[in-house]
Amino acid sequence: MLPELQKTIDESSTGNLTFLVTEFNKPFTVNGLGNKMRDWCDQAELFHCTTHGLRKAGATIAAENGATDEELMAIFGWTTKNQTTTYTKKARRKKMAAGAMRKLLPEGSEGI
Repeated sequence: MLPELQKTIDESSTGNLTFLVTEFNKPFTVNGLGNKMRDWCDQAELFHCTTHGLRKAGATIAAENGATDEELMAIFGWTTKNQTTTYTKKARRKKMAAGAMRKLLPEGSEGI
């Protein structure tokens, strides 16, 4: 768990295992949480953010920092590698391209 999240949980009165509850103190439904996230992002003037987009950004960051398929599965609750390989392949391709760019220069040229 990220330290910032653990700190917030430790400082909050959760009462049970549901951390995000509605104004009626009930767990969010999947659609309800998505709608609430839209409201929170709008209030923060993050109009371009969505629940899916934030999840995708997290998976991209983790993969670019070296997370394996199995680690992404553990973090995001995926049960197959269908989702994870999208992120890990793209991260590997990005690193390979960065390393290969110098190969476009003539030998002995100063690098990029």
